[in-house]
Amino acid sequence: MIKISKDQAKKLWIHAQGLDEKTPFGKGARATQAAVEHLGYVQIDTINVVERCHHHILFTRIPDYKRQHLHQSQSKDKTVFEYWTHALSYVPTKDFRFFMPEMKRVRLSPSQWFQSVKKEEMQKVLRLIKKDGPLSIRDIEDDVLVEKNHPWASRKPSKKALQLGFYTGRLVISERQGMLKKYELLERHFDWDEKPKAATEKEIIEYLVTRSLRSQSLVSLESICYLDAKKKMEVKKLLESKVRKEELVPVKVDGIEKMDLWIRPEDLELKLEEENDLVHILSPFDPLVIQRKRLQAFFDYEHRFEAYLPKEKRLYGYFALPVLLNGKIVAALDLKTDRDKKKLLLQRWNWVGKAKSTNHKKLIEEELHRFEKFQLDF
Repeated sequence: MIKISKDQAKKLWIHAQGLDEKTPFGKGARATQAAVEHLGYVQIDTINVVERCHHHILFTRIPDYKRQHLHQSQSKDKTVFEYWTHALSYVPTKDFRFFMPEMKRVRLSPSQWFQSVKKEEMQKVLRLIKKDGPLSIRDIEDDVLVEKNHPWASRKPSKKALQLGFYTGRLVISERQGMLKKYELLERHFDWDEKPKAATEKEIIEYLVTRSLRSQSLVSLESICYLDAKKKMEVKKLLESKVRKEELVPVKVDGIEKMDLWIRPEDLELKLEEENDLVHILSPFDPLVIQRKRLQAFFDYEHRFEAYLPKEKRLYGYFALPVLLNGKIVAALDLKTDRDKKKLLLQRWNWVGKAKSTNHKKLIEEELHRFEKFQLDF
């Protein structure tokens, strides 16, 4: 068992996330592919108080990122695709085989949500796409409308059929126009000479561990199996096997003794220095932030997503964004984009810990101006 300082642990995680230098993944459209492949996935969310999180996460790590870069990766280069990780996410196409068993499982045993999809509804959407090419739910105009039975449901039965086709791997989201999804036949979209071979369960466990080590450096059972507890037993067996083979080392971090962590021996040899005064305004869905307990343990900062709380119970504001500066969370800014007036509105500025200083404020304000320009650059 090796013990390391919390400061070293933070540096390792920040480095693994590509947040300790300005251009860790290069520049231009290719950087988007590189970032998604390194991180393993980039979460998608519909909330647009500021820029939607998938674009925000990439902009944080790619200074010259443009929204069309993600569109190019998904729809033209086809180096990323959408599927479920702990949430709907962009995932590297090279990892497609690791998601095929889940597609088969949904096909054989669809969830209660899809029980109402009729065979003729699925045949209809497949027939339309095969004949006319990629389509969205808006392109289907002849559905017999039904009553909605859920806030996320649609009056068009074809919407749920499209979703089922997506989750079973018969369809793929070939393009997004804003948040409107267009669906295409999977084989026609990728035009593979040979469809990938589905990964075995053993290979999937290895993939989850490898992905986490690459993007987190220090991993725990909880961080590898985030919102997927059923895989913990097999993941733990693999971690123990890697320790015996000296491929991993158990680690304890000062101040986080109750968390069991593992790391690759070569990562302990890294000499890490973050670029001075580098500021990142992070999305609440950023990979560094989304696992709240891990974030709090490493950074002594409890992030609160308060959009669903009554106004009187909010501490940081409706949509607070953590600010990372010199390896610390120093502030939480409640921001909102007014697209009509073309302004980024600062609703509330919250300092975190003992970080407040005139220099910090100036650096954060400079990044806010850059962030505002990105928000309004359509």
